[in-house]
Amino acid sequence: MSSYRKVHSYGGKMTFVERLYLPEIFRGLGITIKHVFRNIFHMGEMPTVQYPEEHREYSDRFRGRHRLMKRDDGSPRCVACMMCSTACPADCIHIVAGEHPDPAIEKFPESFDIDLLRCVYCGLCEEACPCDAIRMDTGIYEIVADSREKFFVDKEFLLNNMSDGTL
Repeated sequence: MSSYRKVHSYGGKMTFVERLYLPEIFRGLGITIKHVFRNIFHMGEMPTVQYPEEHREYSDRFRGRHRLMKRDDGSPRCVACMMCSTACPADCIHIVAGEHPDPAIEKFPESFDIDLLRCVYCGLCEEACPCDAIRMDTGIYEIVADSREKFFVDKEFLLNNMSDGTL
């Protein structure tokens, strides 16, 4: 008796048809075809959203694109303390600090850049900021661009954040 035998789970030998696996192949195809027809004729029951005609509803706590807050005179509220950059786990915030002309304000950001492709939208930058200079409450969740360079946003863009999702 050979040591290699195909057997059923109940211990008997498999027939020739069972060894071809054809019944199982046809059964799997039947299940697939059943799902295809169900999805075609019952589109209303599908969990997908027909984007861009339909938009998903987001909660108020959902984080959107970043923005920098302004003071009353229009200058950035940021004092270049680097807390947001330090707290960022993705290391996507880059700040260059400079001396502010107003002696009441110690520093200001000469450049404030965010790489949106590296950002994980965790909100730690927003929590770490001691002067509430950076926020993620723009309501812009669909962030699109036609080149990678446009996902690298600067201080002017963050101060004058556009209302649509294009960069």
